[in-house]
Amino acid sequence: MHFTKMQGCGNDYVVLDGRSISAMGGERGELAKKLCNRHYGIGSDGLLILQEGRRARLEMEMYNPDGSRAEMCGNGIRCAGKYFWEQGWTAEKRFLVECMERLVTVEYLKGEGRLARLSADMGQAWFEEKMVQGWKLYRVSMGNPHAVVLLEEGDDWPTQTAGPLLERAEEFPEGTNVEFVNVKDREHIEMRVWERGVGETLACGTGACAAAAVCMQKGLTDEEITVTLLGGELLVQRHPSTGRLILTGPAETVFEGEV
Repeated sequence: MHFTKMQGCGNDYVVLDGRSISAMGGERGELAKKLCNRHYGIGSDGLLILQEGRRARLEMEMYNPDGSRAEMCGNGIRCAGKYFWEQGWTAEKRFLVECMERLVTVEYLKGEGRLARLSADMGQAWFEEKMVQGWKLYRVSMGNPHAVVLLEEGDDWPTQTAGPLLERAEEFPEGTNVEFVNVKDREHIEMRVWERGVGETLACGTGACAAAAVCMQKGLTDEEITVTLLGGELLVQRHPSTGRLILTGPAETVFEGEV
């Protein structure tokens, strides 16, 4: 089985051409467990299976390392977009990608060798304020679930302790991604993330959008901000009239192989 290893801001993925594999449904979840394992497999934050879609010509299926299906993945969909365009699945630099119930507009902005820069229209964010396990947070939907915690300047990052606690809290029966955010100024926030079904990762694209949406809505930042994560930087912009969030960042092909 041929695979491509890709990464976006340190979120790494095993990418498969879905037209060449027969595994379906739960079998794909089991395949994700095997391939994403960093000791006995290739190792990654997720498995991307790319194929022809039903509602759009291109489709991305995303599976977490625990075998669960992810509704959306901001860094993953940029990697998928790079693969689709560079492998000739589309001749257009702006195209639709189907991901579960959503159609996402992806744009290939520029490429240089193995590294490219792409943007993705991640849609609008919905959120509400809640108290969960003693933490004031914002429950956000970006097509997938998020819990955004705003920290005070000088606070330690509670990612390893509060992350798993909030991920599995009863208020989130399907689990949630958890983002811890420090607002640096009106154009810049820092973030750490605990991803559902993965653990702490170097970045999260939908998490960056969720955090940015909360900060923008509360008037803490401007409508265009840089999100600094352990794995790099992402740009999030909110359209002034529609409120739709545009996520821009890198996608890189790391290596290819057979397994």
